[in-house]
Amino acid sequence: MIGLDRFVERDDRIAQPPFRWCGLSPRDQDLMERMMTVLITALALAATGAGAQMPARDYPSCDLRAQHTLVGAPGGSSGDRGQAHVALRANILQADIGNARKARRLTQPQADMLWQRVERVRHGSDGFTRQQGFLSAGERASYDRALDAVATRLCRR
Repeated sequence: MIGLDRFVERDDRIAQPPFRWCGLSPRDQDLMERMMTVLITALALAATGAGAQMPARDYPSCDLRAQHTLVGAPGGSSGDRGQAHVALRANILQADIGNARKARRLTQPQADMLWQRVERVRHGSDGFTRQQGFLSAGERASYDRALDAVATRLCRR
């Protein structure tokens, strides 16, 4: 193997740390290395989806005080203010269940179970309103507690 050195082209720039061969000043080289580190970290987070999930407590249905003060507008299938309130809360809660499922915070069976619980509350309130013509304050409070239980389960995850 004697004499092969003359056929191998040597480039000392290849053995240097990244960006050292560009002719940048040491300060610029340092900045370039930091930017590359940030870029690689951001790409790794984007690829894993780690930063994509919405915290569970950020769903609108997790703010129970705000949910209790909602005023539904009677109209369409809901002719009573109490029924409109329950229907509005149910809509918000089901939207949040769907968002939690899309964000993979819930499995499909968990999402289905919570969705069905909200549907039972909605149908119960519709039935009482059809039967009595209105939803009493006690019934509204009972339905609110049932929706609160679903929201609590959703927001715990």
